[in-house]
Amino acid sequence: MTDFEEHTDLDVEARRAIEAVVLAATEPVDPAVLAQIRAQLHLDQPLPAQYLHWMNNVLHGNLGYSWHTQQPVTQLIAQKLPVTLQLSLMAFVIAVLIGVPAGVIAAVDRNRFWDYVANGVGLAGLSTPNFWLGIMLILLVSVQLGWLPPSGYVPLTVDWKQSLATTIMPAFVLGNSIAAILMRHTRSAMLTALDQDFVRTARAKGLREYVVVIRHALRNALIPVVTLGALELGTLFSGAVLTEQVFSIPGFGKLIVDAVFNRDYPVVQGVVLVTAFLYVMLNLLADVLYVVINPRLREA
Repeated sequence: MTDFEEHTDLDVEARRAIEAVVLAATEPVDPAVLAQIRAQLHLDQPLPAQYLHWMNNVLHGNLGYSWHTQQPVTQLIAQKLPVTLQLSLMAFVIAVLIGVPAGVIAAVDRNRFWDYVANGVGLAGLSTPNFWLGIMLILLVSVQLGWLPPSGYVPLTVDWKQSLATTIMPAFVLGNSIAAILMRHTRSAMLTALDQDFVRTARAKGLREYVVVIRHALRNALIPVVTLGALELGTLFSGAVLTEQVFSIPGFGKLIVDAVFNRDYPVVQGVVLVTAFLYVMLNLLADVLYVVINPRLREA
């Protein structure tokens, strides 16, 4: 008896029928078997009833079982999500460290050398496909220079140095385009903030320029950037598909790609649900950060 048979609440005949359909999906299937499977999976009920049945299972922590690997979907997500979380957080840190300072410098030096350089680099970052940049980095950094491994993944708990070595290149690839977006929005927000009355007042008081830029202008300019950053971080969680494929990283992106190709619908549903939940939580975090960044909101 397989793991699928041990853990599902379907009768033995239905479980074997489902396995037969999954393993031989390209072959003709007996209509009676299909009807039995539809009944067991509640597919013969109206859509609202199907949704309520699925939601009831979700609320009890049951996302179903993979039709391909016969493992619980929650177990698959628990295995793959930490990999993508590590990769996405590293990419986001890289994007913030590059994009926000570049945007500030471009705004302070507007219509001059560093502004043109930052805008040129940002345009290149937005225009470069992630998969192409990943392949080029593998050829240069791994094949030609031999500095980093070209692919694979090592968990942080096993060897943190090797884990960083295997994820720094894909994290840079993912963070590259996000850095360009953050740079452009930071520059735009900083230009607006630098033209405000409170900045002129701060300069009239004799404050040093870096104090005016960092403590006054940047603090107010970060509010729209925080919103964008939260959305882009959510995009990283679900949008690392091509990058994970190029670097052979067994994360969330690879999981959903395999599920789509195998028509493993319970896994697709579980991944979409978790991704949507992360988006909501990140937007809530952005709202909380508004209050931390802008003191005026705490007084309202």
